[in-house]
Amino acid sequence: MTRRTLIAPSLLAADFARPREEAAAAEAAGADWLHLDVMDGHFVPNISFGPLLIRALRPHCRLPFDVHLMIAPVDPYIAAFAEAGANWMSVHYEACRHLHRSLELIAHHGMKPGVVINPATPVEVIVPILSMVHHVLVMSVNPGFGGQSFIPFSLTKIQRLKELRHELGLSYRIEVDGGIAHDTIALVVEAGAELLVAGNAVFGAGNPERDARSLLRAARDASALS
Repeated sequence: MTRRTLIAPSLLAADFARPREEAAAAEAAGADWLHLDVMDGHFVPNISFGPLLIRALRPHCRLPFDVHLMIAPVDPYIAAFAEAGANWMSVHYEACRHLHRSLELIAHHGMKPGVVINPATPVEVIVPILSMVHHVLVMSVNPGFGGQSFIPFSLTKIQRLKELRHELGLSYRIEVDGGIAHDTIALVVEAGAELLVAGNAVFGAGNPERDARSLLRAARDASALS
């Protein structure tokens, strides 16, 4: 099955004084959904935003909201993000004591559930729950801060997830987040990733509409060749 490569600008790299305008620029550029990194200063060494910002953005952006929870615990906050307007929600294997229960709770609240693995976490640990998820997010940097360099061994994990999807007859999407830019995008697409999260490559130069379009073209070109 041919899968279209999709780009998600990460609001973490945007101008936080203008989140509504930055989200609108990403949408105008043809982005497929908006990635929202929620960080608590506990599970990861940074603090970002919570349901209130997502609720405020929701009326002004038609893109699906992909909420990536980098928090612990997870379960007490799932309902609040669903009510704020999240469409997809991904939670970390490393943060969830009862991952199966957390994924069930996400689905119960009408969102598409995803699981995230950090760079040091092997793919095999999530095999038992792969049938439950809409997407698997491979962190290709250590979570917590934008602007980090891509970790090359992430490619092996993307390839393994693609193999497992075929072996198990599943249909989850493969997402990658961290260091996605013009010099890495072909590598991750060729490895098997279809959902590409980009922060600095979209928002870093102050022209998100132009740069999102450019990155999207590069992703689609790489996909056509893979």
